[in-house]
Amino acid sequence: MRIRVLGCSGGIGAGSRTSALLVDDDVLIDAGTGIGDLELADIDSIRHVFLTHAHLDHIAGLPMLVDRLFDENFETPLTVYAREETLRALQTHLFNDVIWPDFGKLPSPQNPMLRYRVCGPGDTITIDHRDFYAVDVMHSVPSLGYTVQNSGGVFAVSGDTKTNETLWPVLNACDDLSVLVIEVSFPDEMNELAAVAGHYTPKTLTRDLQRLRHDPEIWLTGMKPGEEERIFAQVLEAAPDKNIKMLSRGTVLTV
Repeated sequence: MRIRVLGCSGGIGAGSRTSALLVDDDVLIDAGTGIGDLELADIDSIRHVFLTHAHLDHIAGLPMLVDRLFDENFETPLTVYAREETLRALQTHLFNDVIWPDFGKLPSPQNPMLRYRVCGPGDTITIDHRDFYAVDVMHSVPSLGYTVQNSGGVFAVSGDTKTNETLWPVLNACDDLSVLVIEVSFPDEMNELAAVAGHYTPKTLTRDLQRLRHDPEIWLTGMKPGEEERIFAQVLEAAPDKNIKMLSRGTVLTV
Protein backbone atom coordinates (compact mmCIF):
# COMPACT_ATOMS: atom_id res chain seq x y z
CA MET A 1 0.00 0.00 0.00
CA ARG A 2 1.38 3.36 -1.05
CA ILE A 3 0.28 6.60 0.61
CA ARG A 4 1.20 9.81 -1.18
CA VAL A 5 0.97 13.05 0.82
CA LEU A 6 -0.68 15.73 -1.30
CA GLY A 7 -1.36 18.19 1.51
CA CYS A 8 -0.76 18.22 5.26
CA SER A 9 -0.82 21.83 6.36
CA GLY A 10 -3.34 23.52 8.58
CA GLY A 11 -3.59 26.41 6.12
CA ILE A 12 -2.35 27.86 2.84
CA GLY A 13 0.55 30.11 1.88
CA ALA A 14 4.20 29.65 0.89
CA GLY A 15 3.56 26.37 -0.90
CA SER A 16 1.37 24.90 1.83
CA ARG A 17 -1.53 22.63 0.87
CA THR A 18 -4.31 21.37 3.12
CA SER A 19 -5.15 17.80 4.04
CA ALA A 20 -5.20 15.15 1.31
CA LEU A 21 -3.65 11.66 1.23
CA LEU A 22 -3.74 9.48 -1.89
CA VAL A 23 -3.85 5.76 -1.08
CA ASP A 24 -2.48 3.78 -4.01
CA ASP A 25 -4.05 5.48 -7.04
CA ASP A 26 -7.78 5.32 -6.41
CA VAL A 27 -8.60 6.41 -2.84
CA LEU A 28 -8.33 9.78 -1.11
CA ILE A 29 -8.41 10.37 2.60
CA ASP A 30 -9.65 13.96 2.77
CA ALA A 31 -9.82 16.24 -0.23
CA GLY A 32 -8.14 19.49 0.71
CA THR A 33 -6.29 21.85 -1.60
CA GLY A 34 -3.44 19.36 -2.06
CA ILE A 35 -5.32 17.44 -4.73
CA GLY A 36 -4.92 20.40 -7.07
CA ASP A 37 -1.26 19.47 -7.61
CA LEU A 38 -2.11 16.07 -9.11
CA GLU A 39 -1.66 15.40 -12.80
CA LEU A 40 -4.93 14.97 -14.67
CA ALA A 41 -4.28 11.27 -15.21
CA ASP A 42 -3.83 10.79 -11.45
CA ILE A 43 -7.04 12.67 -10.72
CA ASP A 44 -8.94 10.55 -13.21
CA SER A 45 -8.02 7.36 -11.32
CA ILE A 46 -9.69 8.45 -8.07
CA ARG A 47 -13.03 6.81 -7.32
CA HIS A 48 -13.26 6.83 -3.51
CA VAL A 49 -12.95 9.64 -0.95
CA PHE A 50 -12.95 9.09 2.81
CA LEU A 51 -13.57 12.33 4.70
CA THR A 52 -12.57 12.88 8.30
CA HIS A 53 -14.99 15.79 8.76
CA ALA A 54 -16.63 18.69 6.96
CA HIS A 55 -14.26 21.58 7.67
CA LEU A 56 -13.20 23.46 4.56
CA ASP A 57 -9.50 22.61 4.73
CA HIS A 58 -10.47 18.94 4.37
CA ILE A 59 -13.07 19.28 1.59
CA ALA A 60 -11.98 22.34 -0.41
CA GLY A 61 -10.79 20.30 -3.39
CA LEU A 62 -13.80 17.99 -3.55
CA PRO A 63 -16.07 20.17 -5.75
CA MET A 64 -13.36 20.57 -8.40
CA LEU A 65 -12.52 16.88 -8.18
CA VAL A 66 -16.11 15.87 -8.94
CA ASP A 67 -16.29 18.43 -11.73
CA ARG A 68 -13.15 16.99 -13.31
CA LEU A 69 -14.39 13.40 -13.08
CA PHE A 70 -17.92 14.12 -14.26
CA ASP A 71 -18.93 12.33 -17.44
CA GLU A 72 -22.50 11.72 -18.52
CA ASN A 73 -21.41 8.31 -19.72
CA PHE A 74 -19.33 7.40 -16.67
CA GLU A 75 -18.62 3.75 -15.85
CA THR A 76 -17.69 4.09 -12.17
CA PRO A 77 -19.09 6.82 -9.90
CA LEU A 78 -17.17 8.74 -7.26
CA THR A 79 -18.18 7.58 -3.78
CA VAL A 80 -17.69 9.75 -0.71
CA TYR A 81 -17.59 7.98 2.67
CA ALA A 82 -18.08 9.93 5.89
CA ARG A 83 -20.20 10.32 8.98
CA GLU A 84 -23.84 11.09 8.36
CA GLU A 85 -23.34 14.60 9.74
CA THR A 86 -20.49 15.25 7.31
CA LEU A 87 -22.44 14.02 4.29
CA ARG A 88 -25.41 16.14 5.31
CA ALA A 89 -23.16 19.20 5.50
CA LEU A 90 -21.86 18.54 1.98
CA GLN A 91 -25.36 18.20 0.57
CA THR A 92 -26.76 21.20 2.41
CA HIS A 93 -23.94 23.70 2.11
CA LEU A 94 -21.79 22.68 -0.86
CA PHE A 95 -23.44 20.48 -3.50
CA ASN A 96 -26.67 22.46 -3.37
CA ASP A 97 -26.92 24.11 -6.82
CA VAL A 98 -25.97 27.42 -5.20
CA ILE A 99 -22.34 27.05 -4.14
CA TRP A 100 -21.74 24.18 -6.60
CA PRO A 101 -23.86 21.95 -8.83
CA ASP A 102 -25.54 19.03 -7.10
CA PHE A 103 -23.60 16.17 -8.63
CA GLY A 104 -25.63 13.86 -6.41
CA LYS A 105 -28.35 14.06 -9.04
CA LEU A 106 -26.30 14.50 -12.22
CA PRO A 107 -26.49 13.30 -14.93
CA SER A 108 -29.72 11.99 -13.40
CA PRO A 109 -31.09 11.44 -9.87
CA GLN A 110 -31.43 7.73 -10.70
CA ASN A 111 -27.78 7.41 -11.77
CA PRO A 112 -25.66 10.20 -10.26
CA MET A 113 -21.93 10.58 -10.72
CA LEU A 114 -21.46 11.47 -7.03
CA ARG A 115 -22.57 8.88 -4.48
CA TYR A 116 -22.69 9.20 -0.69
CA ARG A 117 -22.14 6.33 1.73
CA VAL A 118 -22.45 6.69 5.48
CA CYS A 119 -19.37 5.45 7.32
CA GLY A 120 -19.69 5.80 11.07
CA PRO A 121 -17.44 4.89 13.99
CA GLY A 122 -16.79 1.15 14.02
CA ASP A 123 -17.64 0.64 10.35
CA THR A 124 -15.28 -1.12 7.95
CA ILE A 125 -15.29 -0.42 4.21
CA THR A 126 -13.36 -2.89 2.07
CA ILE A 127 -12.01 -1.67 -1.27
CA ASP A 128 -10.06 -4.32 -3.13
CA HIS A 129 -7.29 -5.49 -0.77
CA ARG A 130 -7.67 -2.67 1.80
CA ASP A 131 -9.91 -2.40 4.85
CA PHE A 132 -10.79 1.15 5.94
CA TYR A 133 -11.95 1.23 9.56
CA ALA A 134 -13.58 4.38 10.96
CA VAL A 135 -12.68 5.61 14.45
CA ASP A 136 -14.50 8.24 16.48
CA VAL A 137 -12.28 11.17 17.50
CA MET A 138 -12.84 14.41 19.44
CA HIS A 139 -12.95 17.59 17.34
CA SER A 140 -15.18 20.66 17.29
CA VAL A 141 -17.53 18.92 14.81
CA PRO A 142 -18.33 15.20 14.37
CA SER A 143 -15.13 13.66 13.04
CA LEU A 144 -13.39 10.41 12.20
CA GLY A 145 -9.94 8.95 12.08
CA TYR A 146 -9.19 5.89 9.96
CA THR A 147 -7.04 2.80 10.07
CA VAL A 148 -6.23 1.22 6.72
CA GLN A 149 -5.09 -2.39 6.66
CA ASN A 150 -3.72 -4.62 3.96
CA SER A 151 -1.48 -7.66 4.00
CA GLY A 152 1.56 -5.47 4.70
CA GLY A 153 0.27 -3.88 7.87
CA VAL A 154 -1.78 -0.97 9.14
CA PHE A 155 -1.61 2.73 8.36
CA ALA A 156 -3.60 5.10 10.61
CA VAL A 157 -4.61 8.74 10.31
CA SER A 158 -6.14 10.61 13.22
CA GLY A 159 -7.96 13.36 11.38
CA ASP A 160 -8.41 16.51 13.45
CA THR A 161 -8.71 15.75 17.15
CA LYS A 162 -7.77 16.78 20.64
CA THR A 163 -7.08 14.38 23.48
CA ASN A 164 -9.61 11.56 23.39
CA GLU A 165 -10.46 8.13 24.77
CA THR A 166 -11.43 6.45 21.49
CA LEU A 167 -8.46 6.49 19.12
CA TRP A 168 -5.85 4.86 21.34
CA PRO A 169 -7.61 1.57 22.12
CA VAL A 170 -8.13 1.06 18.39
CA LEU A 171 -4.47 1.74 17.63
CA ASN A 172 -3.34 -0.57 20.42
CA ALA A 173 -5.50 -3.34 18.95
CA CYS A 174 -3.55 -3.10 15.67
CA ASP A 175 -0.63 -5.46 16.23
CA ASP A 176 0.88 -4.54 12.87
CA LEU A 177 0.57 -0.74 13.10
CA SER A 178 3.35 0.59 10.88
CA VAL A 179 2.55 4.26 10.30
CA LEU A 180 0.54 6.82 12.27
CA VAL A 181 -0.25 10.23 10.80
CA ILE A 182 -1.50 12.45 13.60
CA GLU A 183 -2.39 16.10 13.87
CA VAL A 184 -0.86 18.70 16.14
CA SER A 185 -2.06 22.13 15.07
CA PHE A 186 -0.95 24.62 17.71
CA PRO A 187 2.14 25.20 19.86
CA ASP A 188 1.84 24.79 23.62
CA GLU A 189 1.56 28.55 24.09
CA MET A 190 -1.82 28.42 22.31
CA ASN A 191 -3.26 25.62 24.42
CA GLU A 192 -6.50 27.44 25.29
CA LEU A 193 -7.33 28.07 21.63
CA ALA A 194 -6.39 24.49 20.76
CA ALA A 195 -8.79 23.11 23.36
CA VAL A 196 -11.68 25.22 22.08
CA ALA A 197 -10.89 24.44 18.43
CA GLY A 198 -10.51 20.70 19.11
CA HIS A 199 -6.82 20.23 18.29
CA TYR A 200 -3.73 18.73 19.86
CA THR A 201 -0.78 20.73 21.13
CA PRO A 202 2.63 19.11 21.64
CA LYS A 203 1.94 18.67 25.35
CA THR A 204 -1.48 17.04 24.94
CA LEU A 205 -0.33 14.92 22.01
CA THR A 206 2.76 13.54 23.68
CA ARG A 207 0.77 12.78 26.81
CA ASP A 208 -1.58 10.64 24.70
CA LEU A 209 1.30 9.05 22.80
CA GLN A 210 2.45 7.48 26.06
CA ARG A 211 -0.71 5.35 25.87
CA LEU A 212 0.41 3.80 22.56
CA ARG A 213 1.79 0.30 23.06
CA HIS A 214 3.34 0.07 19.59
CA ASP A 215 6.29 1.87 18.05
CA PRO A 216 5.18 2.95 14.55
CA GLU A 217 6.58 5.75 12.49
CA ILE A 218 4.74 8.84 13.77
CA TRP A 219 4.24 11.64 11.25
CA LEU A 220 2.96 15.03 12.40
CA THR A 221 0.42 16.85 10.25
CA GLY A 222 -2.02 19.77 10.36
CA MET A 223 0.38 22.38 11.74
CA LYS A 224 -0.52 26.02 11.32
CA PRO A 225 1.70 27.66 8.65
CA GLY A 226 4.59 29.50 10.26
CA GLU A 227 4.42 27.44 13.45
CA GLU A 228 5.84 24.19 12.12
CA GLU A 229 9.37 24.40 13.51
CA ARG A 230 8.23 25.52 16.96
CA ILE A 231 5.59 22.79 17.18
CA PHE A 232 7.99 20.10 15.95
CA ALA A 233 10.69 21.12 18.44
CA GLN A 234 8.20 21.03 21.31
CA VAL A 235 7.02 17.55 20.32
CA LEU A 236 10.56 16.18 20.06
CA GLU A 237 11.48 17.64 23.43
CA ALA A 238 8.41 16.15 25.09
CA ALA A 239 8.70 12.69 23.49
CA PRO A 240 12.36 11.96 22.72
CA ASP A 241 11.72 8.22 22.89
CA LYS A 242 9.26 8.17 19.97
CA ASN A 243 9.99 7.80 16.25
CA ILE A 244 8.52 11.18 15.27
CA LYS A 245 8.87 12.99 11.96
CA MET A 246 7.30 16.02 10.33
CA LEU A 247 5.05 15.21 7.39
CA SER A 248 5.57 17.26 4.23
CA ARG A 249 3.90 17.51 0.87
CA GLY A 250 5.34 14.92 -1.50
CA THR A 251 6.21 12.39 1.20
CA VAL A 252 5.46 8.80 0.18
CA LEU A 253 4.67 6.27 2.90
CA THR A 254 4.68 2.55 2.21
CA VAL A 255 2.91 -0.16 4.21
